[in-house]
Amino acid sequence: MPRRVILVARRGFCAGVDRAIASVELALAHFAPPVFVRRAVVHNAHVTARLAAAGAVFIDGLDEVPRGSVVVFGAHGVPAGVEQQARSRELRVVDATCPLVAKVHREVRRYRRQGYDVVLVGHAGHDEVVGTLGQAAGVQLVEDAARIPGLQVANAGRVACVTQTTLRRQEVRPIVDALRDRFPALITPAAEDVCYATRNRQTAVEWLAKRADVVLVVGDHASSNSQRLCEAASESGCAAHLIESPAELERSWVADAAVVGVTAGASTPSEPVRELIDELCLDGAVLQEEVVIEERMAFRLPEMDFPPATASVAPDRDRLARSGWQGVGPGGP
Repeated sequence: MPRRVILVARRGFCAGVDRAIASVELALAHFAPPVFVRRAVVHNAHVTARLAAAGAVFIDGLDEVPRGSVVVFGAHGVPAGVEQQARSRELRVVDATCPLVAKVHREVRRYRRQGYDVVLVGHAGHDEVVGTLGQAAGVQLVEDAARIPGLQVANAGRVACVTQTTLRRQEVRPIVDALRDRFPALITPAAEDVCYATRNRQTAVEWLAKRADVVLVVGDHASSNSQRLCEAASESGCAAHLIESPAELERSWVADAAVVGVTAGASTPSEPVRELIDELCLDGAVLQEEVVIEERMAFRLPEMDFPPATASVAPDRDRLARSGWQGVGPGGP
């Protein structure tokens, strides 16, 4: 029997990533390049390189941006101090923070206004975590249950918990349970913070791992949701590897595999996935595409309510349409 390659959905870009990329594309179309982008708009080197070629300039800090310039905040969000710095430098901000990350930011600010100590479950150093910690003073990060005994709070009866959006439910649940054991009155959001796209891709990869001998996750090594997909496949009992492109594929991983599963993180474009499929099918393998879960979520683009400059970059209108853009209008490209 020829080898089978199962390409599973849901995979690839989520609505928040589509919106963030579309925001940069529309800013480039609306204004004359350069358009500055704070850090990675999403965690994927392919996306960053393509936008840079179109005129986006990726910077680490706003002190690198000339006063009055256009700057895009990426999908992961920014600390409140960065927003204040943008105002002080009179920058024109396009805020492409994923609406689901912005929801967590609102929760943090609301809990702090109500006098709660806030615990954030997440991974230190991730851009989303840095942004959420920076929403208000008094937010403490917990990466695992072992850190909970060391938490210091003003009032054990007024503690609230939020989470990074790209985690796995399996890693969040025991930490929240341990927090509730220590703080029985713990408050959590009405709707969980782990986003729909993360859940959907994890559901699909768990389905895939039960049917494949090895799973290849296409995604950037810095992408949290891609890392969690690899972990989900491994914990389902299947060998799994995270690769950014076919160049990282080790033939020994698939040499004895009758079924190879392929998926992609929420910030991964389709090109490296298709390149990997082509590579895997060179020896006559049969491609099988499976839709495990459907997605129809879309987020509207952020406002750009300031005058356009002369622009020369054409936006990806299909991506803009998925984000609710209706075409040329007042102030449009």
